[in-house]
Amino acid sequence: MEENKAKLTDGPVGRHLLAMALPVLVGIFAMMGQGLIDAYFLGRVGDRALAAYAFSFPILMIVTSVAIGMGAGTSSVVARAIGAHDMRRARRLATDSLLLSFLITLGFCIVGVVTINPLFRLLGAPEDMIPLIRGFMLILYSGVPFVVVGMAGMASMRATGDTRLPSILMIMGAALNVALDPIFIFGLGPIPAMGLNGAAMAALMARGVIFIGALYLMRGRLNMISFNRSDPAELRKSWRDILHVGIPAAGTNAIVPIATAIITALIADFGPQAVAGFGVASRIESLVLVMFYALSAVIGPFVGQNLSAGKGERILEALRLCMWFCVVSGLAIAGLLALAAGYLPTLFSDSDTVVGVAKQFLLIAPLGYAGYGMVMTINAAFNGLGKPIPGVAVSLTRTILLYVPLALLGRHFYGIIGIFAAYATANVITGFIAYNWARRTVKKSCA
Repeated sequence: MEENKAKLTDGPVGRHLLAMALPVLVGIFAMMGQGLIDAYFLGRVGDRALAAYAFSFPILMIVTSVAIGMGAGTSSVVARAIGAHDMRRARRLATDSLLLSFLITLGFCIVGVVTINPLFRLLGAPEDMIPLIRGFMLILYSGVPFVVVGMAGMASMRATGDTRLPSILMIMGAALNVALDPIFIFGLGPIPAMGLNGAAMAALMARGVIFIGALYLMRGRLNMISFNRSDPAELRKSWRDILHVGIPAAGTNAIVPIATAIITALIADFGPQAVAGFGVASRIESLVLVMFYALSAVIGPFVGQNLSAGKGERILEALRLCMWFCVVSGLAIAGLLALAAGYLPTLFSDSDTVVGVAKQFLLIAPLGYAGYGMVMTINAAFNGLGKPIPGVAVSLTRTILLYVPLALLGRHFYGIIGIFAAYATANVITGFIAYNWARRTVKKSCA
């Protein structure tokens, strides 16, 4: 077993961020790539399966937001405990977060199963597509508690400064998912072709492997699980501390899919094939933004440890480096996608409408990716500071105050192109706001 200590409070800031982010980048890239391969296989099944998958995407993002929120709360409190050299408390927090994550997501899934039909009707899904969506969601919901518990466990690992082990788990899960996809989707031997439901079955089994692996590594390699009976008062304090960051963080991330659900409903007015095109573009977007996801996964633990150590100047340097990285890489991604916009969507569909909508998105939306990267990174930094409310405010500004109203105006005057332009504009504005707000907060917290 490894003895954990505050590894991130000394040494070059850029080197720490790079060393932590690279394994996360590979792990998230594997997971996102697996999602893209899912879309590819479902495109071979047909546009109906692809459209049903796209309708479910906002709900899957909400589930992921709950997991990210619990992970952010866990990572923040564990990293700050490690930064204060209180290893017993860090171990207790990591253990208590697993039970809390399971209980919360179990309740979430029960509500989700009951509301499948009315929810997807509200999202604009055609009535004949509801049974297809329902079968897919029932399978996914059954595994969500284990998905979230596994992600909370990996967040505890990252809080120690170790991003290699959770990334190995993510790669293993993604590889298993890709291997199982064609077997369950198209059938093999005694296994019948399950189509869309097959994709859900493959995901369920792969996430189960991540769950088991996370528990094993937390106990066997990092000594981050305590089997001592928790005092009820300490358990309540652990849950309160985790939820202080976890609830706002989950809300911050849930705002994005809620806005995406609204946008999906707006795009549904152009037909199911337009929704399918938006779904294809969203999957491509998820893959190319992995570097921002990786950066947001590591900045929280870095900020948390250095905050407890009283090293605010290291946090400010980290924010500056992250800002420049987002600007340069965001512009580079936009240029590359503009060159590939005519080709990438054809890998998923032969429909001119699906390809056309995806192409329009890839030409316009990436112009705001630099801002989006800053929003993701800064919100994670706020969580690391133990101050999640500014992140909520930034996300509300980006989505509810800017994106949705601008999308409504854009659709009225320019159709679906106006919706995509609204997305880019909202990202640029809020990225600038988030960065400056974070700098002021750090200076005040470490004064």
